Amino acid sequence: MEHLSIRLNDLPDEILLTILKNLANIEVLYSLVGVNKRLNKIAHDFVFTNNLTFFMSTLDGFIYSLHDSMLDRFCLYILPEIHHKIRRLKLEPRSMMRILLATNYPILSGLGLYNITVETLKHLLTGKISHLHSVNGRCIKTKEMKCNHLAKSY
Repeated sequence: MEHLSIRLNDLPDEILLTILKNLANIEVLYSLVGVNKRLNKIAHDFVFTNNLTFFMSTLDGFIYSLHDSMLDRFCLYILPEIHHKIRRLKLEPRSMMRILLATNYPILSGLGLYNITVETLKHLLTGKISHLHSVNGRCIKTKEMKCNHLAKSY
């Protein structure tokens, strides 16, 4: 029997999108940005750029940071390319400042901070946060990034 070889680039866009939607958005971006023009265009699709989670989590709730090499590629190359499409970021303390300082996020409307204490948040942010709440004592979410002083959590 003859072996058939089908490469990723041979698949139609619709099938590629169906397959890629089963992966985490950061995995799609990390793997496809810069490979070739076609895959780059697919990776830049709103489906993969609007909501990014920059950590891995287990079923029992443990959160793990991404490897430094992955963060480097995102902060130096990928985030500056897609910053104008990002609506939501989910971050953990170890990589939070690197990601937030990598570029501007003009349409960012949601920020999830996981595994962060209120005290750590107070030291990292200055200014006024319009909406701050804690979920299970582990997650702080804000609605507004421009700050003058830190509001009390409720």
